[in-house]
Amino acid sequence: MTRPDPAAVEAAAAAIVDAFAATDGERYFAAFSPDATFVFHPEPRRLENRAEYERLWEGWVADGWRVTSCTSSDPRVQVFDGGAVFSHTVDTSVETSDGPESYRERETIVFVVDGDELVAVHEHLSPFS
Repeated sequence: MTRPDPAAVEAAAAAIVDAFAATDGERYFAAFSPDATFVFHPEPRRLENRAEYERLWEGWVADGWRVTSCTSSDPRVQVFDGGAVFSHTVDTSVETSDGPESYRERETIVFVVDGDELVAVHEHLSPFS
């Protein structure tokens, strides 16, 4: 198995954060495996695949949602044979049809090595307390 370079994991996570910060769904979702799962504290249940999350995202955007800023801090990378876990604190501001919202969360992204690339297979957000 291949242990990914921690710098490559940080770069893959930064690409996800950058795409999210730009509300660039195409670039954002391209970083995730089609069978990736997502656990977000505001959602009532786990999203079982990327397509399910993409439909949710499309609904948010159709309702006027967009990200106005997203900043990562306190990153930690843990590598293992075949993948890595990236965790960090994320400060996000969005615009919604109800007005602006901001929040601080902890996020974990699990990556697997797929050929020469790192692909995200799980994302988890929890409130920062």
